[in-house]
Amino acid sequence: MWRYPSPPHFWRRKILDRIHAMRVLVRIADNGSFAETARQLNMSPPAVSRAVAGLEDLVGARLLTRTTRSVKLTEIGGRYVDDCRQILTAIEEAEAAASGSFAKPTGSLTITASVMFGQIYILPIVTEFLDTYPEVTGRLVFLDRVTNLVDEGLDVAIRIGHLPDSSYSAIRVGSVRRVVCGAPDYFERAGIPAMPADLTTHRIIAATSAWTSLDWRFGRGEKETVRVSPSLFCNSNPAAIEAARSGWGLTRVLSYQVGPDLVAGKLQTVLEEYEEEPLPVHIVHPEGRNASAKVRAFVDFAGEKLRANRFIN
Repeated sequence: MWRYPSPPHFWRRKILDRIHAMRVLVRIADNGSFAETARQLNMSPPAVSRAVAGLEDLVGARLLTRTTRSVKLTEIGGRYVDDCRQILTAIEEAEAAASGSFAKPTGSLTITASVMFGQIYILPIVTEFLDTYPEVTGRLVFLDRVTNLVDEGLDVAIRIGHLPDSSYSAIRVGSVRRVVCGAPDYFERAGIPAMPADLTTHRIIAATSAWTSLDWRFGRGEKETVRVSPSLFCNSNPAAIEAARSGWGLTRVLSYQVGPDLVAGKLQTVLEEYEEEPLPVHIVHPEGRNASAKVRAFVDFAGEKLRANRFIN
């Protein structure tokens, strides 16, 4: 016998109940307790049990193993909870994106980058951003190490190099190269190295803050390694670059660090055909689509500025 289809509100109610039951299950998995979950969600213990039972009926398998002392996920329950987390995160991100799409950037914004890149390129972007959005307060953390954004309370990072797999959102804005460079008058005196092995006959300035290894690698396919013997070690890139700029010797740095000097003719690069693959530059943040208005605004603002910068593209 033909039946009238259920009204739309019936299916909406079913979907909302399913989502609620998923939240209950995830909270139980986190707490390891029905009673604590009931307390946190302001539900009765029987209501919590019914939510789990409903999911188990739907799935057709036991999701939890419950004893008098503990609650543990079954193997199927563990996989199901992982899927529930992804579904709930997607829902939260969609809601936040919709509700916050027209929000005004406000509050404190913390940005991190490596020291030299931050001072040269990020600082001017941040000050212009703060002029554009005066209700935002900026905090800059420039460090020559990889930071943990969540643990260290950082909103946005600009990172140079290949990124490890993570749940962070990353937007590529350019790339930089490792370059060997020196002053024109140095090359007039010492000659221009034609291949990486020729570096062993040149005076080398090593910037130890960037690479502690004395093995300089070259090539994009088959790698070639040259062990250099520096005559001068500097614990900062600006010092090594200044020594090279003065004509004292050759150094190896990232292309953005000497971009203006190359344009001005104060330095020139050598061995370009032996360079490694460029290193990508990304803007990274941990909030995904759930990013606050201040983070979204800065990512868009900084991305446009960095993509237009000829020294990182």
